[in-house]
Amino acid sequence: MTTDLRDRIGLCSVTFRALAARRVAHEAAAAGLRVVEWGADVHAPPHSPDVLHEVREQTAVSGLTTCSYGSYWRAGVDDTESFEVLTEAAAALGTTRIRVWAGAEGSAGASGALRSRVTGALRDAAAIAAARGLSVALEFHSGTLADTAPEAVRLLDDVGDPLSTYWQPPVGEPDDRALDGLRLMLDRVSAIHVFSWWPGQTRLPLYERERLWRPALELAARAAPVDLLLEFVPGDDPAVLPRESATLLRWLA
Repeated sequence: MTTDLRDRIGLCSVTFRALAARRVAHEAAAAGLRVVEWGADVHAPPHSPDVLHEVREQTAVSGLTTCSYGSYWRAGVDDTESFEVLTEAAAALGTTRIRVWAGAEGSAGASGALRSRVTGALRDAAAIAAARGLSVALEFHSGTLADTAPEAVRLLDDVGDPLSTYWQPPVGEPDDRALDGLRLMLDRVSAIHVFSWWPGQTRLPLYERERLWRPALELAARAAPVDLLLEFVPGDDPAVLPRESATLLRWLA
């Protein structure tokens, strides 16, 4: 059985850090997107309740839903009190998922003490979130303990709480290896960052990595509902967003 993901396509607001939140919401809606992940660094700062209220209003007026709160909280580095502030901000935005980072060091050679510290912090964050009806998801990224698919799954198992993870194609990884990683993580993935980089961090139109993204979307459609969030569009240019959205919708059709 497959899931129709067309109602779950969206945008990471950090894609357009230079634009006001009102403009970001407008551009996303105009491109036919349905959801948005608001970033805590620029558009939805956690200590600014008036701004959060305005962002929530603009999201609703634009016909969008806030699917997640993109935080930069790092487990084992930042304190519990700062995470509690994030839960208040997520509630103010009207979302139930907070994206966090698994520390600030890669998994290769990570000490037992580091792993224990990050795991404990994630377990605490998950408990705080759950008490407020929220969930926690890991950023899948280099420079963290969730930097490869096996390591992300290992970390989720070690935490032992109902955390989920994001997925995105690792930089420079061939299509087959990236897809193998997604298969391994698939039942734990709640959102996918959708972008087209190759080689390295060279930004391409989404359609130029069709051989990666078509099978990735087929996998996502067989899993639990997953948000598909466009990010890193070429040139940080809002004018290309309708094209990227149309490509994604065409593949999902």
